[in-house]
Amino acid sequence: MSAITNELVVKGKKFAAPVGFVAAGVLGAVLFMTQGGVHAAGVSASPLDDNSVAALTATDHAMEALAARVMPAVVNVAVTSKGEAQEAEDGDGQGFSGQGLPPGLQQFFGFGNGGRRMQVVPQQPQIQHGVGSGVILSQDGYIVTNNHVVEGATQIKVTLHDRRVMTAKVIGTDKLTDLAVIKVDGHDLPAMSWGDSSKLEPGQTVLAFGSPFGMSFQDTVTRGIVSAVNRQNPFSDDARKPGGFIQTDAAINPGNSGGALVNSHGQLVGINTFIISNSGSFAGAGFAIPAKIAESTAEQLIKTGSVHHGYLGISMNDVTPENAHFFGLQDADGAVVSSVTPDSPASRAGVETGDVIVKLNGQAIVNGSALQMAVADVRPGTKVQLGILRNGKAQALDLTVGEYNAKGSLTADNDGDGGGHAAQGGKLGVGMADLTPEIRQQLRLPDEVKGAAIESVRPGSPAEDAGLQPGDVIVQVNRHEVADAKAAVAGVKAVPAGQDVLLLVWSKGGTSFRVVHPSQG
Repeated sequence: MSAITNELVVKGKKFAAPVGFVAAGVLGAVLFMTQGGVHAAGVSASPLDDNSVAALTATDHAMEALAARVMPAVVNVAVTSKGEAQEAEDGDGQGFSGQGLPPGLQQFFGFGNGGRRMQVVPQQPQIQHGVGSGVILSQDGYIVTNNHVVEGATQIKVTLHDRRVMTAKVIGTDKLTDLAVIKVDGHDLPAMSWGDSSKLEPGQTVLAFGSPFGMSFQDTVTRGIVSAVNRQNPFSDDARKPGGFIQTDAAINPGNSGGALVNSHGQLVGINTFIISNSGSFAGAGFAIPAKIAESTAEQLIKTGSVHHGYLGISMNDVTPENAHFFGLQDADGAVVSSVTPDSPASRAGVETGDVIVKLNGQAIVNGSALQMAVADVRPGTKVQLGILRNGKAQALDLTVGEYNAKGSLTADNDGDGGGHAAQGGKLGVGMADLTPEIRQQLRLPDEVKGAAIESVRPGSPAEDAGLQPGDVIVQVNRHEVADAKAAVAGVKAVPAGQDVLLLVWSKGGTSFRVVHPSQG
């Protein structure tokens, strides 16, 4: 389409419109298509009668009534904050230079140019402005939004549906759930009631409300369905953060964060929080924090200004049809423990890596998200019973829930040169290195993490297909601990040809199981 534009006037306002758009409009006024062919202007198709479209108009009227009910309770949140110091390159040789790292990890950590490094140089903070959305929970002005909307705010302005602008103060924030409660001094404000997010099913109609791209688009509503439930955030840097997100195709864009996701009864079933997109704008996958988590978190923030999260001290993965047989399971249900924090409630109760949690106080646990949400409902200090399967055998473990405190290169087919160095290749297509002090420092590895650091991943390899990346650490191969790169290689080589490999991998602050399908070449 030509880049040349004309002016298009709509209700007295001028907009730039591509020539192709204007030409199509002119052509559409002259010609139209029917089953009988092209006809001259002046002959128009008759509109459908009311009976023919009764179902559609009834749905439209219901959506209009729903939007009119919900819209007044959704607000625009404008935030002023101070920006953080910027990174600037410093080649003075101070601090860690990356020397001692394998070449692949030097590049991964950004070292090079003679060992120069990136160092934060203090600068004057810059004033920044952000925008998000919020939902009024009470007539006297309590509002729930995302923590990332108001984090670091020096001033918060809330614009109501009737265009009143009010100053808000932060009541409490919770980084773990990415929720916050703010308050304006008001009375008789329109407020929303919570719905039961546990009853949501894929295919159910939902509406998203908020202010995409700021004040110019305040009071925006989009319609879609629940695409999925109990989704994890694949980009979370903390494996302990609750999952269970609601996925929806109701359009959510920057500025919608903190807005409402409602069901067909106008009940608040989720707080919009993030999207997955290559462009930064909506691409069909938006995510909301379920009301089951948001409601209890908001209530605690309103009452005490803080949130007390239950804590077991484990990282976990879902049991899948792909990995079930590695744990002696017939069904793909439960949450498999990928790591146990030393001296944690789980550790003291005897939970082990590889245990599969299938019940909490008799409640069935179908996956990791279900366990996270179940634990979120348990107050710290409460005694609970875990039902586990260990090597396929059922056991019951009693524990007291704690409180979360927010405070060398080898390949699978190559033994290398004896000094911990070799090229990419083998069945997995991954290069590994021993965990030297330098690598441990850069990866910020806890002392208890042992294994082999992934230095490189061959494009298109089984390792890449499994999501492995440079900087990950292989801790186990097929349920066996590995102390170094040589042990990891030996473990992979011991797997019979044609069989999958189960790796326990430390990545982004937590561990998870990955099934890798080795190449046959």
